[in-house]
Amino acid sequence: MRAGEELEVARVDAWLKDRVPGLSGAPEVTQYSGGASNWTYRLRYESHDLVLRRPPEGTKAKSAHDMGREYRIQKALGPVFPFVPEMIAFCDDPAVISCEFYVMRRLDGTILRKNPPRDLALTPDQTRRLCLNVIDTLIALHGVEVTAPGIENLGKGAGYARRQIEGWSDRYRKARTWNVPRFERVMTWLAEHTPEDTATCVIHNDFRFDNVVLDSRDPTRVIGVLDWEMATLGDPLMDLGNALAYWVQADDDFFIRSLRRQPTHLPGMLTRRGVVDYYAEKTGRRTAHWAFYEVYGLFRLAVIAQQIYYRYQQGQTRNPAFRNFWMFVTYLGWRCGRIIRRAGP
Repeated sequence: MRAGEELEVARVDAWLKDRVPGLSGAPEVTQYSGGASNWTYRLRYESHDLVLRRPPEGTKAKSAHDMGREYRIQKALGPVFPFVPEMIAFCDDPAVISCEFYVMRRLDGTILRKNPPRDLALTPDQTRRLCLNVIDTLIALHGVEVTAPGIENLGKGAGYARRQIEGWSDRYRKARTWNVPRFERVMTWLAEHTPEDTATCVIHNDFRFDNVVLDSRDPTRVIGVLDWEMATLGDPLMDLGNALAYWVQADDDFFIRSLRRQPTHLPGMLTRRGVVDYYAEKTGRRTAHWAFYEVYGLFRLAVIAQQIYYRYQQGQTRNPAFRNFWMFVTYLGWRCGRIIRRAGP
């Protein structure tokens, strides 16, 4: 576990044993190194393999890191979307570890990060099948019936796109530090080019390869999707734009390739344009104004990175991985500007 992020294991263990039948012994606890927002731990018992998620310390954006909401979303999606982990228990008692947290059953599979594991050698054909299966999983999520119990109240209805531009612009201004761009031109362009919602669907809002669990026996097959903190009802093309903000392809520039977090550069992977075209073909949704969704995805990623960097600069987190996030924010501002210039008036 990282210094300053230790889990109060004895209290969590006692709380869990009051709620999980058959849980015995002391857990082996490790912290997941991936992710830059919530803190996630594995609690490995002899009889149960569990995962605990809790918010970070320090100042948080309004409505962010809501463990109760993330727990309820997955609980509601479980019966209608087979890729959600099994929810075990939720705690809102600050006497346990001073914050809300939830526990779920761990999915036993493979998660792809920057590069596949050394013992996983995929051919270009297998890589393409994996890529399409991951996109199909997002398409399946967007096809979930929004009137299912517990899902219909996830969002605020029409006007999602405009609310997102206003909300993320406000968050950036509040988290901005002296060493990052103002982004005013980008925020103005997004506000002036915001379309009407194309549809209202269940959207994940952080869909990427390292939030997807693959079958260890067939690593082209998806068995789970993780990290539902920002899931809601909203525009599916904005969800796709968010996903492609992380999509680094083989012909991208050196800087972004050096920051790649998922293996979307491998032979067989679709390009970002290829993903958009495949999605449009499978769903029938028009993507003529894709520049808006692309800029939105990159801007939103810049805001998320800047909020994390702000916490680091204020001493609210000591994770050294966040030290140079300001450079990433600056780069994303440049990327947004380039797309806007190409899109024209």
